[in-house]
Amino acid sequence: MAKQEISIRTEDGTARAGLFRPDHQTAAGVILYMDAFGLRPALDAMAERLAAEGYAVLVPDLFYRFGDYGPFDARTAFSEEPSRSALRSMIEGTSQDMTRRDSAAFIEALTEAGATNRIGTVGYCMGGSRALHAAAAYPDRIAAAASFHGGRLASDAPDSPHRHVSTIRGRVYVGSAGVDGSFPPEQSGLLAEALRRAEVDHIIENYVGMAHGWAVSDHSVYDAGGAERHWKRLTTLFHETLR
Repeated sequence: MAKQEISIRTEDGTARAGLFRPDHQTAAGVILYMDAFGLRPALDAMAERLAAEGYAVLVPDLFYRFGDYGPFDARTAFSEEPSRSALRSMIEGTSQDMTRRDSAAFIEALTEAGATNRIGTVGYCMGGSRALHAAAAYPDRIAAAASFHGGRLASDAPDSPHRHVSTIRGRVYVGSAGVDGSFPPEQSGLLAEALRRAEVDHIIENYVGMAHGWAVSDHSVYDAGGAERHWKRLTTLFHETLR
């Protein structure tokens, strides 16, 4: 499969993105919502693996409003300055509403690339909540949404994902780190209750022994065995819903 660097026109500007096409024509697409460290080879490799499964995969830059930056080193960005302050500013300055609006343009980009059928979303870290919000905002196209080590999925914030699941029509999978301060057990319980009340087909799975970031290869806490388990869950979800 080949990677194509594209520009996507949104309501607020132009987002760069990587588009990964499988070796054969496909009508199913996937949006991969990045973690906080930006577009980089580790995410490209994950998109390539999904493309090899037969999907057109889009990896958009969620921080495009900030102009040129990074990418950041996932191993040190939060432990060193000035990257720590820059990251926090960009995360706090990128709202869920922005990503929901952007996702309309992301879906259109996939459609223009030939993915005219069902779409799946997957996100890591901050991207996990984005993947769920997109499924809630665009239920007619998004048939599956997955979050891995996503944070604040059931927080007190008005835009917390668990407050918006009632419009989701597809399936949801949430893989949480064994111990994760950004998604503690009480949030997991609130999310599960919200999904059940909304009658959303879902699984919330706890990866015991895994730390926040375990599924992405350039994280300091990357775990090869846990990452393969995540791939099995993700590809099964997409094979069962997008094909």
